[in-house]
Amino acid sequence: MSSSLIFIGIALLLVISPLLSKITKLPVVVVEILLGSIAAWLGFLDADNEVFGKLAKIGFFYLMFLAGMEINLKNFSEQRGTLLKSAIIYFISLYSLSFGIYLFFDLNPVYIVIIPIVSLGMIMALINEYGKQLKWLEIVLIVGVIGEIISISAIVIYESYIHNGISFALFENLAIFGIVLVLIYYSFKLLHLLFWWFPELRMLIMPEDDSKVESVRISASLFIVLISIMSILHIDMVLGAFFAGIYIANFFKHKKDLPHTLHKVGFGFLVPVFFIYVGTTMDLNLIFSVEILKQALLILGALVFVRVISSYLAYSSHLNPIETFLLALGDSMPLTFIIAIATIAYEATLITQNEYLSLIVAGMLSGVIIMSLLKFLIARLYKTKHT
Repeated sequence: MSSSLIFIGIALLLVISPLLSKITKLPVVVVEILLGSIAAWLGFLDADNEVFGKLAKIGFFYLMFLAGMEINLKNFSEQRGTLLKSAIIYFISLYSLSFGIYLFFDLNPVYIVIIPIVSLGMIMALINEYGKQLKWLEIVLIVGVIGEIISISAIVIYESYIHNGISFALFENLAIFGIVLVLIYYSFKLLHLLFWWFPELRMLIMPEDDSKVESVRISASLFIVLISIMSILHIDMVLGAFFAGIYIANFFKHKKDLPHTLHKVGFGFLVPVFFIYVGTTMDLNLIFSVEILKQALLILGALVFVRVISSYLAYSSHLNPIETFLLALGDSMPLTFIIAIATIAYEATLITQNEYLSLIVAGMLSGVIIMSLLKFLIARLYKTKHT
């Protein structure tokens, strides 16, 4: 199939997916994946097209760039103390329980990474709808920020392990990864100091008069440069995209409309292409089979179980039992990262097609079932505030 026909098909899906999302009340991400699956099944899209695949990869990188933009380092640093200590307990519990499930059920090692994975995407959807006046939602955001950083690191390490196995090259890559993290940390310190001494630099780099769209150009350039540096260092390019977003969000706050503009670019085109592409890799004949659905529900059950236990261990002293349960549910929707890791593992032939499909379906179900359950519970519990 020619690239021209494929892009005509993508254009059509880009237009109809938000409309169907409104009609069905499903998250638009889930609709895009399902539309991609249907289009591939009908022969309108081809996952093997090289141009389509590369554009989808750029879309994934841009999604990680936008995830980085959700991280406010100043707010994060203000949360030091008991909540941060509780977060450490939470993640130790989360990863310990996940490792225990992996051992007990003799699972594929990919589940050590997938079960405790955290993603800000659906969390931000909750924050945007209900704000942060609910204490448990504020804690979910803190957990999401820390978890996103840990999850990005887990993806980088896992992908390095996939390509190198237990070898000198793996430890060399991990050492380089560690050095890069240290350099990024000190670059933040240096830039913070530089902009503190010379605040006019912010305006010079991104002027208020943005008639030449300098802010978007600088953002795109930083996105490309950091991705390229990670590629040269043989580190997952996801890391470069993620930290590019953090730089933009934390050093150019005077451009208040910039995040909104960049989100429009991402969720209006690049990111949906990635999710549509994910859909084209799925076989509809298998997705709705009893075996796939059963495995997906077991994965979803594991995701919720480890988070409920970890939430009560870490946050029961900060929240009442109901709020603690809501916190666990709020952190149980790592849709984008499940898809990311499943895609990496499947392309490396480390998991079977059935496992890949089960993971994708589990991610989709987390976005549909848990988000719907949370909205129902919030409406019932806070009906005087959210009606």
